[in-house]
Amino acid sequence: MTQYPASSDATEGDHHGLPAVVPNGGEALPEGWLSRVMRILFGWKAASTRADLELVLTAEQPASGFSPEEAVMLKNILTLREWRIERVMVPRADIVAVQQEIALSALVKVFESAGHSRLVVYNDTLDDPTGMVHIRDLIGYIAARAGTDPAVAGQYEQPSQNDLNLANIDLSMPLVAAKIVREILYAPPSMPALDLLAKMQATRIHLALVIDEYGGTDGLVSMEDLVELIVGDIADEHDEHETPSVARQSDGSFVADGRASLEDVQAMIGDEFDIGAAKSEVDTLGGYLVIRAGHVPVRGELVPGPNAFEAEVLDADPRRVKRVKIYRRKDRRPATVRELPTLVKAPPASRATPSRDESNRTSPNTSRMP
Repeated sequence: MTQYPASSDATEGDHHGLPAVVPNGGEALPEGWLSRVMRILFGWKAASTRADLELVLTAEQPASGFSPEEAVMLKNILTLREWRIERVMVPRADIVAVQQEIALSALVKVFESAGHSRLVVYNDTLDDPTGMVHIRDLIGYIAARAGTDPAVAGQYEQPSQNDLNLANIDLSMPLVAAKIVREILYAPPSMPALDLLAKMQATRIHLALVIDEYGGTDGLVSMEDLVELIVGDIADEHDEHETPSVARQSDGSFVADGRASLEDVQAMIGDEFDIGAAKSEVDTLGGYLVIRAGHVPVRGELVPGPNAFEAEVLDADPRRVKRVKIYRRKDRRPATVRELPTLVKAPPASRATPSRDESNRTSPNTSRMP
């Protein structure tokens, strides 16, 4: 038997001086004698620390020693390396962005309606981004320009309302002239979520644009989006209450958002709603309907679904499907006038065409010519 020195990456508890014995064929033994003994006596199997932790997390909570919340977070951490940012990004259609020439007054209104602390800034189009603007920088700029003479304001321990004079601010000034646009990160859709999270921590930039292979903007990811992969949804006092993406109706049908994931739709409706191979092409219900129809369906259009299902588009625009009603064909409500087939109407009843002899026949009230 041939002997080789032990691996250099052995732990401190290993016996570095002992050689590793392998068969003459050069293949390493599948397990050591201690592992074989443990397996025979106690049913123990050698496994990595990661596999051991996954096994513990799948056990009953009292046996694992973890609370349900801790177990969920640890499971999410273990699966984080499998996530790509294209699965968590905000799609391009939902990005709230401002043009760099926007007036500060209009920017304040955008912040008020958007409910975000950071907004993407672009030059001509969203495919030409220049950075991002933070609401704290905007407030700081306004406060600095509206402040009074520092010598006067310094005599107060705490600034009073009289220290700010908003009339001193030119709210018509464009954003680019205020010089408060910050740098933003860029990442490809295939980038692992864990790598982007580490990059955000290192650069202290908490917003990243997802860029496609042509350099165009594909989506947006914030640090909050990545943290939610671990701790779950984070809602604050400004977040509106979201309705379920798929909801069952009293008549047995289902109303779904066009961006509802196909997994959520199938989980709500049942395994019968199986789209088959289309899962590899699209992730959302709206995307599936576009494939089925061959175009972006319009409002009121009926699109056949998998098996016995049919989808009625309740709301849509030229770019996407917004709201859909799904039902089985046998449960379909009575057809509307628009959907009724066009019937071929019979010609109206009329007198038969008179024969040539009858047309030449003289009416009894008509006198003959002499």
